[in-house]
Amino acid sequence: MRRFAIVSLLAFSLSAPATAQDTEDAERLAEQGLAKILQALDLLMKTIPQYAAPEVRPNGDIIIRRLHPEDEPPRKPRKEDDEPSDGTDT
Repeated sequence: MRRFAIVSLLAFSLSAPATAQDTEDAERLAEQGLAKILQALDLLMKTIPQYAAPEVRPNGDIIIRRLHPEDEPPRKPRKEDDEPSDGTDT
């Protein structure tokens, strides 16, 4: 019985530092995981287009401009996108 108590005490004392090391590893892994989540959220926010406040023109058109249009390739205007003419050619 005495031998069992000594072995148990020895085993318990040797396992305590391993538990502290496991805790440090868990904290390190949690920190790395949190950093990856924050990087993913930052990337998500950069990919979502951001828009300015809507602008209403006198003719009733509503324009909502992108705040960072340089991120998109230039597009060729279609016929519908052209401003309506007032009938006079310049």
